[in-house]
Amino acid sequence: MNPLFRNILLVFGVVALGVMCWLVDIPDDINWELAAVYLPAVIGIWGVVYCLNAYAAKVIIDTVGNGSRIPFWQSFKLTLSAFAYTFLTPFGFGGGPFRVLELSRFIGMPRAISSVTLYSLMHILGHFMQWATCVVIFIVVYTDKMTPLLWTLFGVYMVVFLTVVVVFNWFYTNGLLERLFKIFFYVPGLKGWSRRLYARNTEAFRLADENVMYLKQNPRAFWSSLVCEYAGRLLNAWEFWFILTAFGLEHVTYADALLVIGFSSLVGNVLYVLPLQLGAREGGLAIILHVLYGTTAGVGIFASFYTRIRELFWVTIGVSLVKVANKSLMKAPAAEAVAFVTQADAPVSPAEIPTE
Repeated sequence: MNPLFRNILLVFGVVALGVMCWLVDIPDDINWELAAVYLPAVIGIWGVVYCLNAYAAKVIIDTVGNGSRIPFWQSFKLTLSAFAYTFLTPFGFGGGPFRVLELSRFIGMPRAISSVTLYSLMHILGHFMQWATCVVIFIVVYTDKMTPLLWTLFGVYMVVFLTVVVVFNWFYTNGLLERLFKIFFYVPGLKGWSRRLYARNTEAFRLADENVMYLKQNPRAFWSSLVCEYAGRLLNAWEFWFILTAFGLEHVTYADALLVIGFSSLVGNVLYVLPLQLGAREGGLAIILHVLYGTTAGVGIFASFYTRIRELFWVTIGVSLVKVANKSLMKAPAAEAVAFVTQADAPVSPAEIPTE
């Protein structure tokens, strides 16, 4: 990545962190003795989760990297920084481009795009698997709380989940990037630009999709990455076990913690348009805690305090690592990759421009 862009990202991250600190609402009656006991555990469990995420990303990058391999600690650094900018930007836009720009210097733009796309698909699929697990656990553990409305909602979700699995399998088997980009051919105002860009980079798009399909042809790498992502989703439920226990709630189980984080995560992702997910996660926490324990919204605010401090800790580290050890990102230089040209004013023959 250009040093100027990296400096801009660093400044943006610092400003966003300042805004985040300003918006953190510290409850007046927080028990700081309990916070001192449980907050380190809440923060620490996410260190393990990020390790699993980093390993999942490393498996994908090593698989499509054309011989280049990323050290685990560099994958961990890249994961933390990317998640920090995903969290700080609207629509989570910042993390993906950051990963692509950092990796493209070593494995070429097509392979960088495909590796980031593959990891994003794995991350999304891991979420869907977590939510499906929560549906099953709620039905089994809290059968007495099931209502016709919940049966309907859970049934609809399971249909959506199976549909996602089928669609993602099709993407892994047939490629994704070229088909998605061609949607722009029919968007007013982007038709000419998108067709010229595609005409100049047809080979790059083909190579990127070949890398997407290549992961599915390597089942060991595919399943290793997916299992790590899913394990991370299950492991971070312990965060809420620590939080609920800190509040003195009795008989808290791992199943309860998984339901709490699963539901709050679902609400947060549905409302992903909000920067920092302001208000989204708090509302989700309040609803699920009321369903499970009959508690008031205030408990959700307390729980949100713990998660916000944890996020602030790891986002600070992620932003701080943007300028650290970028020259040794990969263990070996990649072979020449197809250049991904983006100049909109490059000459293009009319015959090269795809027609509708």
